[in-house]
Amino acid sequence: QVPLVESGGGLVQAGGSLRLSCVASGGAVRANRMAWFRRAPGKQREMVATLTSGGATNYADSVKGRFTISRDNAKNTVFLQMSSLTPEDTAVYYCYRLTLDGISYWGQGTQVTVSS
Repeated sequence: QVPLVESGGGLVQAGGSLRLSCVASGGAVRANRMAWFRRAPGKQREMVATLTSGGATNYADSVKGRFTISRDNAKNTVFLQMSSLTPEDTAVYYCYRLTLDGISYWGQGTQVTVSS
């Protein structure tokens, strides 16, 4: 089983929306700290949003008010709803999971491209 599988990336025009999904296996998303990171061309990977087991969320300043992280416990899936996208949001987006045992998992990444 692949621990994390992302989907939902693609090409969208500026101002548009996308929803990324991350299906987890081998552990419950509700029990882990989940997060989305991204890496833009020529830049370091950065945290986009986090979601704790207790439901607390945190966002990078650059995406506050535009992105929302959530989870569906029944589907063991974490989502990243992105709206009002700009070309600066273009990046490979990665799902991340930190287990209670302190083990980290990364997804394979999904490309998001925002055209101007």
